[in-house]
Amino acid sequence: MAFSSVSDELVEEFNPKKEEKEGSILEVGDQAVWSLSSCKAGFGIDQLRDDSTDTYWQSDGQLPHLVNIQFRKKTTIQNIWIFADYKADESYTPSRISIRAGTGFSDLQEVEVVELNEPNGWIAIPLKDAQDKYIRTFMLQLAILSNHQSGRDTHLRNVRVHSPVSQTMVAIKPLQNFQFLSREMCMFNTLK
Repeated sequence: MAFSSVSDELVEEFNPKKEEKEGSILEVGDQAVWSLSSCKAGFGIDQLRDDSTDTYWQSDGQLPHLVNIQFRKKTTIQNIWIFADYKADESYTPSRISIRAGTGFSDLQEVEVVELNEPNGWIAIPLKDAQDKYIRTFMLQLAILSNHQSGRDTHLRNVRVHSPVSQTMVAIKPLQNFQFLSREMCMFNTLK
């Protein structure tokens, strides 16, 4: 398990959506089934997953607040990006988040704990195993363990889950002495 601390000065100014468009990372969150431990009406998964940082998920219950992300197949996860805005959300802003991974609810293991100090913007949380490789998992869980100013409910404005883009090169061996035999396919023997 790794431990990270993020203060307002260290929040990265990167926008993960820009990197997604450039093709350097792949957002795989829409390949998963999302569920929440609780939410206020009109402040659920749709607001958490939309492309706006003006909308948010608001929990409704006791800590810890959970975001469950279940994939249909084992998926390689490079990092999770969270958008938090202390200036807008104050006591609703998470201050301590645990990231857990496993095959299902029964075997989740904590892989990262992040302390946030008045965050304002996108926060990248890299997820690696003990061998310094990206984790492969069927399920991720974000557990909001505490909020700023001892707040009870939480706001998360956006969550993005990224997988690395594989750079696999495929060598194509040219076909030697290959010819089509049928009359219909003979027109494809040469390129013009």
